[in-house]
Amino acid sequence: MEWWLFSLLFFGGIFILFSLGLPVAFCFAIVTFVVGYLLWGGDVGVRQLILGMLNSVNTFTLVPIPMFVLMGEVMFHSRIAVNSIDSLAKWMGRIPGRLSLLTVGAGTLFSTLSGSSLATAALLGDVILPEMKRHGYKKPMSLGPVIGSGGIAMMIPPSAMVVFIASLAMVSIGRALIGIILPGILLAIFYATYIIVRCCLQPSLAPAYEVNTILLAEKVRDTIIYILPLGSIIFLVIGLIFLGITTPSEAAAMGALGCFILSGLYKKFNWNLVKRSSFGTLKVTGMILMILATASIFSQILAYTQVTKHIVEVIVGLPLSPVFLMIVMHVILLIMGMFISATAILMLIIPLFMPIVLAVGFDPIWFCVTVALNMEMALSTPPFGILLFVVKGVAPPDTTMGDIYRAALPFLFCDLVVLALLIFFPGLVFWLPGIMK
Repeated sequence: MEWWLFSLLFFGGIFILFSLGLPVAFCFAIVTFVVGYLLWGGDVGVRQLILGMLNSVNTFTLVPIPMFVLMGEVMFHSRIAVNSIDSLAKWMGRIPGRLSLLTVGAGTLFSTLSGSSLATAALLGDVILPEMKRHGYKKPMSLGPVIGSGGIAMMIPPSAMVVFIASLAMVSIGRALIGIILPGILLAIFYATYIIVRCCLQPSLAPAYEVNTILLAEKVRDTIIYILPLGSIIFLVIGLIFLGITTPSEAAAMGALGCFILSGLYKKFNWNLVKRSSFGTLKVTGMILMILATASIFSQILAYTQVTKHIVEVIVGLPLSPVFLMIVMHVILLIMGMFISATAILMLIIPLFMPIVLAVGFDPIWFCVTVALNMEMALSTPPFGILLFVVKGVAPPDTTMGDIYRAALPFLFCDLVVLALLIFFPGLVFWLPGIMK
């Protein structure tokens, strides 16, 4: 069978199962096992694929995934971040868009403690949206910052999604985690700049209100009690990896332990916290590992049938410059992100795009970081971005999906600007990994 006909049948089968509403991992597994059975001699082929799945997840390098998820679960269920948000608010003063800027600041801070964009958005929406409504904030300036700030969690370590991408691409997880730091900070800066500029031009979107005067001593005390201890968790994860003291797996375990210790110091540690955090971690980790396992055998089938080889030859043979080729790949990802979940997109494109990236001489870490940002956009891209529905769940009852779509668009534009900067200025990704120990 010609490779292009096989590709149509193979990918067509996957998309048909997508349309039936089956989980992503099951869609890939069913099609791959059927193809493996037909290509590799029946039961022998199935056993080979099962061994491939076991080998793909039986590795120490995947330890950061459950540990990062556990960190986010502990921080979310203990609600330690709520006190840190209150402490940050005391430093904000009467600047334009005060609560919107607080959302971005708190989202960035909480992102360093949680690898989950959904948990970050849910927490910010639950804590800050009622306060915004009370002070007369309009929906573009209340919902938008929550959606954007939730996505930042994917672009700042500990990011389970970046570990997932690096594992699929078979690149250094540590360097990928350090590589997303500057882009993540850049996103927060662009969000904050947009909020300040728009609130200055349209003050009615975020009405000014009287802020109680707080003594400097109280601000410093709350910062020491509620914010500085969070810095220890940041150091345990980012600092230890950056200094070369631990592997990403060891740093992730230290970070998870640090979160439990911190919950104990704040008297939030109890059996209910352990149970809810553990069950949440098992649920998310099981899903991610199942996806990774099916992705590995998906790649095996593509390699065996030489589909990847032929696609690379066709793409590389096109009269396109490498940068334009990168732009085309990201446009494809952006369009897919409007309709398909990020995990499904990654399982489809990483096995196909990585050989192209290597063939044209792009750095794989740089590519993985830009893909991470693109997938961050997919979470909040209308009509099916999952962050949009999470925020809808915590938004005031009179909020429509149209309100949420409109609020998300300016922050998606900020994402797009940062993505363009990463493509044309790769040093934004390379600098920190380049000075790692």
